[in-house]
Formats: sequence, C-alpha cells, structure tokens
Amino acid sequence: MSSSQASWWQSAVVYQIYPRSFCDANGDGIGDLPGILSRLDYLAHLGVDVLWLSPMFPSPQDDAGYDISDYTDVDPVFGTLADLDLLLAEAHRRGMKLVLDLVVNHTSDEHPWFLESRGSRDAEKRDWYWWRGPRDSMAAGAPGAEPTNWASAFSGSAWQFDEASGEYYLHLFSRKQPDLNWENPQVRAAVYRMMRWWLDRGVDGFRMDVINMISKDPRLPDGVVGSSGFGDGSPFYICGPRIHEFLQEMYAQVFAGRDAQLLTVGEMPGVTVEQARLFTDPDRHEVDMVFQFEHVQIDHGVDKFHPRPFRLLDLKASFGRWQAGLAEIGWNSLYWNNHDQPRVVSRFGDDSDRYRVRSATMLGTVLHLHRGTPYVYQGEELGMTNGVFCTIADFRDIESLNYYAAALAGAGSGAPDDTAVLAALRRMGRDNARTPMQWTAGPHAGFSSAEPWIAVNPNHRTINAEAEYADPASVYSHYRRLIALRHEHPIVALGSFTMLLPHHEQVYAFTRQLDGEQWLVLGNFGAADVAVPLPDAADWAAAELLLSNYPTAPQDAPAELGLRAWECRIYRRAAPAGVSSATG
Repeated sequence: MSSSQASWWQSAVVYQIYPRSFCDANGDGIGDLPGILSRLDYLAHLGVDVLWLSPMFPSPQDDAGYDISDYTDVDPVFGTLADLDLLLAEAHRRGMKLVLDLVVNHTSDEHPWFLESRGSRDAEKRDWYWWRGPRDSMAAGAPGAEPTNWASAFSGSAWQFDEASGEYYLHLFSRKQPDLNWENPQVRAAVYRMMRWWLDRGVDGFRMDVINMISKDPRLPDGVVGSSGFGDGSPFYICGPRIHEFLQEMYAQVFAGRDAQLLTVGEMPGVTVEQARLFTDPDRHEVDMVFQFEHVQIDHGVDKFHPRPFRLLDLKASFGRWQAGLAEIGWNSLYWNNHDQPRVVSRFGDDSDRYRVRSATMLGTVLHLHRGTPYVYQGEELGMTNGVFCTIADFRDIESLNYYAAALAGAGSGAPDDTAVLAALRRMGRDNARTPMQWTAGPHAGFSSAEPWIAVNPNHRTINAEAEYADPASVYSHYRRLIALRHEHPIVALGSFTMLLPHHEQVYAFTRQLDGEQWLVLGNFGAADVAVPLPDAADWAAAELLLSNYPTAPQDAPAELGLRAWECRIYRRAAPAGVSSATG
C-alpha cells in the first residue's frame, strides 16, 4: 500500500478521554466537558489526531455512563450540548477530530424506549428489546426459570424478571442495561437516525461499544455451563448470524457519501483474526478497524480476577498473529490501556520508582511501532500507575463490586477472608484506569478544586503532567516523539512487519520495511541486561539509532547488540539487497 492510497486514520493517533476523570472545571469533583476544553492545548501539544470521548450522554450511571437514557443530549453532570459544540469546534480548530462512544447493543432501563417496552406485553415497543417468558412450565420468577442459562458479564443471570408483565428481559451486562433487539427494523432505523443526527452536528465518527454483540441467534439457546453455574451464551451473540448485514446496512444508511473523513471503530470482544479481516475489508463497507482483546487477556486465568503470570512469548504470539493476519486486508487498533483495563506499566511493566519511566516508554515504543492505529488512554502518556485501594469502599466500578459480593457469598459459612478478593481487584479492576488524571502535584492532582468522585493516586506528587510537559526525559516527551515518528515516516503506518526472535523470553524484536528502508524495533521486557541474538547484529549496531529511552548511547561491542533494563531502541538502515520491500 502506498502513502497515496492510505486512509488518514492509518497514520493517526487516537487519545481516549474518560470525561468523569479527565478534568473538572466546575468544582463538583467530577470531570466535565469544559474541563476537557481547558486541556485541548495539552492534547494538541502531545500531537494526537483524534479525541475519543467515553459516554457523556444522560445516564443513571449504573455502569459509568454505558447505560444511556438519552442518545441526543449531554448529561448535566458533564455539561450541555452547547459545551459539546464548543469542544468540537475548538478541537477542529486545533486540527483534531472528535469521535463519540456509540453504545447501541443496549440502553439504560430508564431510556424512554425501554420504559414504553416495559409498559405491557402489548406495548408498541415491546419487541424493541428481548422479552421472554419463563423456561418450560416453570413458575415465572422461580429460581432456574430464566428463559436461558446465560450469564451476565457483571455476575449472575443475563435475565431480569419483570413482575408487572411476568416476563424476563435480556441484559448481557447490568440488569439496568437491557439489550436492544436488532432483529426489529424499527430499532435499527431509530439508531441510524440518531447517528446521522450526531454526524450532522459535526462529530467525526464513532467508537462502537461491543458492536459485534448486536446480532443474537433468535433461538437464544442455552450455553455450556461454567464454574459460575451459568451458561456461556457468547457463541450465540458474539459475531451473530446477521452482524455483517447489520453493519453494512449501517454504513449504507449512515456513512455512505461522507465516510472518507470519518472514523468507525468496532469494539469486538471475542473477534478472531479471520472475522476481523471481514469486518475491516474496505470493499465490504463495515468498519475501519476493530478493537479486540486477545492481547489483554493473555494473563487471564479462569477469569481476569484469577490472573496468571505474564509471559512475553504469549504477547508475541498474539501480536504476531494479528500482524500477519491483517497484513494484506484489514486494520487493527493498537492499545495497552482503556477505561476497562488496569494500567499497563503496573501490569506488563515495572511501576517502581526505579523502572517506571523506562518500562512505560519501552511499552509505548513497542506498541506504536506495530502496524495499526495506536490509542493512548488518558494518563498513559504520563506513565500513570494502578491506583491505591485499601478496602472495598474505595472501589466504584459495578463489575468489581458485583464480583466482590459474589465471591464472598460463595465463600462458604463463617466470616470469609476478603484479602485474596481485594488483591485481585487491586491488580485487575477497572477502577485502576478511572482514577483522576494527574495534572499537578497539588491538591487533588489539579483535577478538581473539590474532593474527586474517586480517590486520586497519591503518587501524583511525582507523576503529573506539569512535571513531565517540558522534561525531555519524561514519559510524556517520549510519547510525543513516538507520535511524531508516525506522522513523519510512512513506514510506521504502512511498512511490512516481520517478527524476530519469536521464542526469546525477554526481547521483543521486529522489523518494519517500506520502499527500500528498514527499521529494527527492540524492547527489553525485564530489568536484567540482555544480549540480542540477531545474525546481523553487527550491521544493526552500526545503523542509525532513531530513538531510545536512555539518554546515553548503547555501549555495544562491535559485533553485538545488548539491551539495558527495560530499554527500547529503533534503528534505521537501507533494506538489504534481495529483501522484499512489499508492504502489508
């Protein structure tokens, strides 16, 4: 693929903003749109191209705004539509696009659509959601009478009994997030109207939340029962039977004729490489790129709260599979962090004072140099770490609170010891990503003049944007250099990818190549010095060193390459004769 054929978003960098935790302008302890507006120059200086806002729509906030009660307004806690219009205009004035979180697998149970659907079995919008009677001849509401055995992602059954009508409604997530029935064409038409409304207002696209769950097998069969006692329904709603049809219809109804400058990102849990090729094949007109989870599940055990040790070999196998699978057709999102993941420097790096900066910059370099569009989650560019949570009272996330309650309820009689449960939540809980953005060393990290809705990480006194902004050795400055490399050198977005040393347990190494130029990217995933056993190590050691996270040059022997603790390097040279410069 030549640079003239490339889409703009292939060389772009997206920055995710979690509005509740980004910046509070009105002093109520909750981030808001005027707060984001006040920090646009910071984001422009970082160099990002696209801002993705997590939901700021009206919501009861059962699941941090992913339970939407009105798709065409702004929740007063975040501001007004006028605030959003101003933010959009000012982002555009600085050359940045703005995309919204599209959450249309489900609504809030307080959305007018659901309130009407729930009114009676004969309601006009009854079929806008998945309503079913009890199983077989069982009494409605009795234990085990749910229409299927499906589990909710947030613990317990995926079905909620409604006493007024004597039926159950499906909720793959919280009971306050009933699933929309996309089999109903009226539902799809209403969603498309809403999307066009936002695009007409100037929004630049959508990140589509769990969009590959919108098509369910209408039979809703039971799933295989797991350790929770509930069934796994995912084979019947992950990439369901009409998913491609629905996305192609969405494109035709919403994006056709104006898609060239827009961005469509499909968050797709459980998607395979083969499916991703179909979703992102530009000739099929579905989405521009997928947001998949394989690489952030490599340390999961039976679930994410029972993690297993991180192995670099697993990470390389996952990344390598996606790089190879989408080399000719398709596109992937590259990310370490988002609002649902713990902080990567605490997870795959080393967040100690000694190695936090080195490991954060190494992780960023390895990620950004892959083929795909990188996403930076707020605070990642500072090397922010997991939060400090002493007791369950410090957590806010529904997933963590439900897991804690279910774990202790299943612990048997007596007073259960919650130490292990809390340890799991501290390591893998979603609240790690949701602590306030660390702007200064001052009170509340400069996030707010009031007590924040969730506690600020005490390490904001040393890890903050004010301290890092002008420091050339900071994580922030390193991320600026990474973003500039993508903008200045087409090889970063468009070059072919070749994994090296796939079985090395400490060194991550790969090359990128385009138009006779070749880059070598190296990352040391550990604190021990390590030799890089490449057959052409001497040639690379003599090549141009484009970027490193150490201030001093490497002291390699003439015929060797070696990496220091958590070191990263990018070398550039002319591609050797006879080596293809074909691109993926």
